[in-house]
Amino acid sequence: MTRFKVAHVREQGNDLIIVPLDRNFGQKSPSEQQDVSTQLQWRARSAGLAGTVVPVWDNGGGRMGFLAPRGWHPFFASVNLGFVLANLNKEIYW
Repeated sequence: MTRFKVAHVREQGNDLIIVPLDRNFGQKSPSEQQDVSTQLQWRARSAGLAGTVVPVWDNGGGRMGFLAPRGWHPFFASVNLGFVLANLNKEIYW
């Protein structure tokens, strides 16, 4: 069974489902990253979670990589993986 712990948070009046992934996610092609993100979005909705899925990963050098809508870039640039890990509060699995 595939399982992901996620941070389901409300920020600026919007629900976000932040999914920490392995570092190698950052090495995938943009198309592969989008496919994974779409699958996670579908699985999160199936689990009853509302919001936008945002995959995040360790991008090296203490930086967090993220795949978020452009409007959310300032928010994700201001947080780190420590914030994400401290806010893990839900799980999606299949």
